[in-house]
Amino acid sequence: MTKANVGYVDDFSHGVLPTPPGKIAVLHAKALGDLLVILPALGAIKETYPDAELILLARPWVKEFLSARPSAVDRVIDVPVFPGVNDDDAVATKGRVGWIDAADVSPAIQQFYKAMRTEKFAVIIHLQGDGKAVNPFINRLGAGLTVGLRNEGAEPIDRFIPYVHYQSEILRNLEVVALVGACTTRLEPHVEVTKIDEQETAPIRETIKGKPYVIVHAGADDVRRVWPASKFAKVADGLIDKGYQVVLTGTPKEQETVTTVMRAMDRAAIPCTSLGLGGLAALLGKSSLVISNDTGPLHLARAVGAPTIGIFWAPNVLNWGPLTRNRHRLAISWRLECPYCGITPVSPWPFQPMTEHCDHACSFVESVSVEEVCNFAAELLLPEQPTAPSRQSR
Repeated sequence: MTKANVGYVDDFSHGVLPTPPGKIAVLHAKALGDLLVILPALGAIKETYPDAELILLARPWVKEFLSARPSAVDRVIDVPVFPGVNDDDAVATKGRVGWIDAADVSPAIQQFYKAMRTEKFAVIIHLQGDGKAVNPFINRLGAGLTVGLRNEGAEPIDRFIPYVHYQSEILRNLEVVALVGACTTRLEPHVEVTKIDEQETAPIRETIKGKPYVIVHAGADDVRRVWPASKFAKVADGLIDKGYQVVLTGTPKEQETVTTVMRAMDRAAIPCTSLGLGGLAALLGKSSLVISNDTGPLHLARAVGAPTIGIFWAPNVLNWGPLTRNRHRLAISWRLECPYCGITPVSPWPFQPMTEHCDHACSFVESVSVEEVCNFAAELLLPEQPTAPSRQSR
């Protein structure tokens, strides 16, 4: 790999690059929540190197989402499917998650390598995982300087910190970009809501009819992070009795979850499963409160300024909990043992696909009480005084 003329630094102790970089690439090809927690790190890079082109290597949906709103990113490049990089189905093989030999990659990946080398990145930074799958990938992109996370057994890169699972993802990403001198005082993720986002919510707003509303998001990709629908229903009924509209959000594939909550309710809520990410951001941003499992829409709600109650499994709070508490509450399940096998699947990190760890599909947050969530809601909604409707069943 050629290091000449692209700002490569032999002395890593000073951090800041001695030559202004022309292009800085960041690899992060994961899901919505993962994207949101790298936003402060992307902002830090842009603050420190405002004249550099900041390019995000990501999944295709990210380009549509970020190009529609102001952000620190100048350009998004789609990453083809590659095991361990942006393939959710990658499995652990001999301790190397998603590892695949360079000779076995698809023509699309080979073409991607070639295209990225022509970009002549001064720096490429990865913000995902321990480096076992990702480091070989970024080392083939021809950057002058490679930066990221690396544990034992991962391919070497130029600058790195060790990947220690239990760390705030926001702070982890800021620590990585600090390896090139990038810093910021803005620690919380922020997403700009646009007029187009607001326009997308027009149909649902007609149904809400100008009343204050609370969003309840009862879905999540992992059943172990899902609070029971019956408990969401009780919280939603209580909020309606206090005068709030309740909007049950979900992705199209979470339609069944939304329906299950509605059927468990005594009052009438408003279902909403058709909004795109921009429309969802706008709807979340104007809500009085968002109550959600630990999943992407919860992190999006915080990024657009909504007060939130997040239902968390205790170990996940360390990675995904909010940094502040003024407008956010955490309803935490402290249950660690699987009710089926008694295994505590938290070491070295939660729920990894290894034979010695538990993979039973059950909720680990069921123990969170309705009363706790309702009390948090009362705290966060205290300044508002909606008019309670008459108590009328559907």
